Order: sequence, then C-alpha cells, then structure tokens
Amino acid sequence: MKLSTLKVKLAEAETLDFRLENGTFVPKHFHITEFGFQTKHFIDCGGTVREDQKVTFQLWYSTDYEHRLKPQKLLNIIRLAERKVEIADVEIEVEYQTESIGKFGLDFDGENFVLTTTQTACLAEDQCGITPKVTNVVEEKQGCCTPGGGCC
Repeated sequence: MKLSTLKVKLAEAETLDFRLENGTFVPKHFHITEFGFQTKHFIDCGGTVREDQKVTFQLWYSTDYEHRLKPQKLLNIIRLAERKVEIADVEIEVEYQTESIGKFGLDFDGENFVLTTTQTACLAEDQCGITPKVTNVVEEKQGCCTPGGGCC
C-alpha cells in the first residue's frame, strides 16, 4: 500500500486496527513510535546499483492499556511527518515485534489494516545462475496438478 492510499483509508475509517495475516491482532493499545521515510542505496549480488524507498512506521505496545490511537490521530502524525521530513508517496513498510523485529507490507481488508508478510529474493537471478521456478498457478489452485504434468 502506498502512503496516499493509507491516508484515504484513514480518512474513511472509524477505528484503527492492525492484524497479521494469520488473524492475530496487534493489541489495541499500540503506539506508533516512529514514522519516516527511508532510502536504501545498495548493490545487489550481480553488481547492479539499486535504490529502494519506503515510508516506514513502527507499531509498539507496552503496559499502557488505556492508549487507543484513532485514525485521525495517525493522519495528524502523517501530516506532521510530511511537514518535517521529506516523504514520497511510495510503498509502506511496517515494523512490528514478532519473534524478532518483523518488516511487513500493509494492506486493507475493508475493515482492518493487514500486516502482510514480505520475502527476501535474489535481485540478480540471471547473474547468479538461478532458474526461476515456473508453475501453473491456476492448476495448482484447482488441485489438478499431477506429478510429471509440468505445472509444478
């Protein structure tokens, strides 16, 4: 989700709830401890220089059980960040403590904001000799993929 989409969803929302894809909700007394913009300038394993930009924020909770962040308050935090920090309309990355600090994408299911799982990947598969795995997603989802059928 891009920042512009988050702002639209917040303007329409009555409550502010986050959940993981597995259905576990972030406790309602969470805080947003930081909101910012990150630029990552790096070189991949194939020697290509790259740049990645993300809007980031961190969800955190403690024993302040009375704390409840409303959608309008988060919009105000975003507006303050936009005035104080140069922020672009790019994809959002949310940090949240699971077994370790997890980095999640953000989606909206019509009622709740969903922390979506992210994956690592080789950015230079052609340089590293990695052959992409080809599957027929339609056949896999319908359960008709058979051994030796070439779809998985």
